[in-house]
Amino acid sequence: MSVIIEKNQRLRADIIKYLYYKNALSLTDLSKLTSKSLPLVTSIVNGLINENFIIEQGLAPSTGGRRASIYLLNPNNQKFTVAVAMDQLVTRLVIYDLSRKMVIPMQYLDFNMSDESSDVDVLVNFINKSIQSSNINRKDIIGVGIGMPGFVNAELGVNSSYLPIKGGTTIRDYLRKKIKLQVEIDNDSSLIALAELNFGEAVGLKNVMVVNIGWGTGLGMILNGQLYRGSSGYAGEFSHIPLSDSKNLCSCGKKGCLEVDTSLLVMAEKAEKALAEGTVSSMRELFKDKSKHPREHFLDAVNAQDPLAISILSKAGFQLGKGLATLIHILNPECIVLSGRGAKAGKMLVPPIQQAINEFCIPRISEQTKIKISTLTDEAELFAAASLIIENSQFD
Repeated sequence: MSVIIEKNQRLRADIIKYLYYKNALSLTDLSKLTSKSLPLVTSIVNGLINENFIIEQGLAPSTGGRRASIYLLNPNNQKFTVAVAMDQLVTRLVIYDLSRKMVIPMQYLDFNMSDESSDVDVLVNFINKSIQSSNINRKDIIGVGIGMPGFVNAELGVNSSYLPIKGGTTIRDYLRKKIKLQVEIDNDSSLIALAELNFGEAVGLKNVMVVNIGWGTGLGMILNGQLYRGSSGYAGEFSHIPLSDSKNLCSCGKKGCLEVDTSLLVMAEKAEKALAEGTVSSMRELFKDKSKHPREHFLDAVNAQDPLAISILSKAGFQLGKGLATLIHILNPECIVLSGRGAKAGKMLVPPIQQAINEFCIPRISEQTKIKISTLTDEAELFAAASLIIENSQFD
């Protein structure tokens, strides 16, 4: 392959990626974003139009001169991404088109990653059956992006915490072999941070901490406009800062981790314990419904302003704010985004966090940091899992 052809293929992929993230752009926009000449960008865009990857969609708003044409990815070009979001107990799957529209209903798999007997082939079969039942031709699927908890090195395709693979191969390579598609994996909290950066509350910002409030308590750090992964890909293990006075063991095997006070799983467990001790709460009836996990019932109770649920949430939020106060002093972010499933608690999550920040932070530093609630909530990881494939595909 000649150098010119290779460079043009990279530019082609970059144009598709920018349109995926930005929705609609002019040729001038694309030229600036890719740092390539306008004639070259125009040539590549025309080629992508001929292939039905891109369509022209009207004119940009007037800026005083001739209005420029704007372009977007063709929502009818029949190319799809499979997005998989895993937590310790439940795996979700959706298939998106290139306009990020869901083309099949969300699929669910009860899959306990923490159980040593859990078989990765159960995950493989779930993904393959979901693709098969969608009736989408596999040749039209660009790839499968998977977000998962644990110590994940996205570059190497390794998860050091869950689902060990025998024979020396990585979980990513094993999944590629079994699914027969491009597969990319990443840490769930890192993906949620990328989703907020590309589609959510961190768009256009440079230094942001994105807190993933879920089964555990994760963190993704956006520094200088990019996800910070650390020297070996494991940066952001916020939940294991030793700030808890609890004697309970964390999932990592240590005591004192922030996670034992702040995860949704712990909050739901505290609610169940309080109910067993006779506390009056609407959750007594909610928890009888076994079709939903207590964690989801807990969030429903918070939004219904159940006093017990709000009390538990407030204590967890204060501990979370204590941890964030430490990070504010170190990183001085312009924004903290509360994301993941816990973001469904909305504005009721902010006051206890802000109270802790006010109590433990130097005002001159903390007053520069805004706290925002994600609007992506539990779809954040799915959006970013799909983006994994967009980022790593050459669109040959």
